[in-house]
This record gives sequence, C-alpha cells and structure tokens, in this order.
Amino acid sequence: MGQLKIIDLHATVAGQPILKGINLTINTGEIHAIMGPNGTGKSTLANVVMGFPNYEITQGTIWLNGQDISELTIDARARAGLFLAMQYPVEVPGVTNAEFIRAAINARRPADQQIGIKTYLDKLAEVSAFLDMAGDMTTRYLNEGFSGGEKKRNEILQLMMLQPEFAILDEIDSGLDIDALKVVAKGVNAMRSTAFGALMITHYQRLLDYITPDFVHIMMDGRIVTTGGAQLAKDLEKTGYAKLRDALGLEVTLTDEVYE
Repeated sequence: MGQLKIIDLHATVAGQPILKGINLTINTGEIHAIMGPNGTGKSTLANVVMGFPNYEITQGTIWLNGQDISELTIDARARAGLFLAMQYPVEVPGVTNAEFIRAAINARRPADQQIGIKTYLDKLAEVSAFLDMAGDMTTRYLNEGFSGGEKKRNEILQLMMLQPEFAILDEIDSGLDIDALKVVAKGVNAMRSTAFGALMITHYQRLLDYITPDFVHIMMDGRIVTTGGAQLAKDLEKTGYAKLRDALGLEVTLTDEVYE
C-alpha cells in the first residue's frame, strides 16, 4: 500500500501565511475530497505538495511512501509517482499532446524499458476513445486553442496514460458542463484501485455526485477544520460554510479572495 502523508504543513506565498498546519494521510485505494471557501488555501495545498517553487514551506513535511519529498523538485516528485491536474492547464505551443504524454511516460521508465511507439499509440487511441475525445486532440499542440472542457479532459487523458500512484485534482470540475463533467468523472473512476489514491479539490458538491469520495475534508483559513464521509459534502451544500464555521466556534472571516 502506498501512502502520501502531510504533517503539520505551513506554507507562505510572497511572505503571506496561507497554510497553517495541514495534517492529512492518503493511502492508495482511497479518494479524498477537500472543500472550502475561496481564499482558504486549497490550491495552495495542491501546489505546495507538488513542489511549485514560489511557495515556501515554513514548517512541516510531505512524505511519499516513507520518503520526505519536501525539498524535491517538481520533476523528482512526478517521477516518484505524483500527478497534478491543474486548475488552469497551460498551453505549450510546438509540442503535441502525443509527444508530451509519451515523453512523460518514458521519463519515469529506465532507458531499457521505454514504451514502444505502437504500444503507446494503441493505448493512446484506446484511452482517447474511452474519454470521448476528438481524434485530432492528440495531434494538436498541448492545450493550445482548447476549450476549458477540452483542457480538463486532456488532464484526465494524461492521468490515465501516466498511471501515477497519487493524483491531486485541483478543481477538475471548474467550468464544465454536465456532459464534460461526466466524462471527467468516468476517467477518475476508472483509475480507482488499490494502486491509486487521489486528492480532489472542489468548491461544489456536484462533482461528488459522480465521484464518491471515501473522505471529505473542509478547509478554512489554511487548516482542515473537520473531516467526514461523503454525506458531509451533501450537508454542507445545504447549510453553507458560514453555518459550519459558527457550529465549530471558529473565528474565521470568509472571503472571495483567491490565492494561486
């Protein structure tokens, strides 16, 4: 069983404290969801775990399968088995989807175990069809000119092709219509196994109608303030964050400010 463990994680952005003591353990075979209002640090958590350099860890550690990865580069963390589906996928002109994904797969393999071109193309076609992606998606430049829905489907295509041990899915439901949301959920659900664990970050319960989490965590003011099962998200959809804050006796100001 693989394990991603976050211990007492504090982090800042441009000197401003955002994460204020996150403790979270995710095992393979589990899907965790993190919800919370804007500005509470959800995307910051995703970026810190992945190792983005403009975020500074001021306290705490991140462990992957017993190894402290807190000081590793993004590349090293990806090679170790982490994957991030970004909230805002970037465009990479001049590099096709097919080229990018094959290079990413081979980067995690020894030189004598590189994936063959026929094996790769057959698998790429199979997964693309599973996700109802247009035939030319893999020959287009990475995310260039893609709609929001196409970018999110493309993130799930990469996820299914790379087969990481742990995935952090940062608002993969953002901006999706119901049909695109169902396709994205179909891909994530296909990944569920004892060899895979995921952390989904979302604002809305609707994603959890299609991907049932094992655990739901609520973040406020840079901390996880409560944890429960899938029902917690449904209850929160009805009552809102302010009522939960008041019930927990927290002195937290809810804000629309977003930290990226």
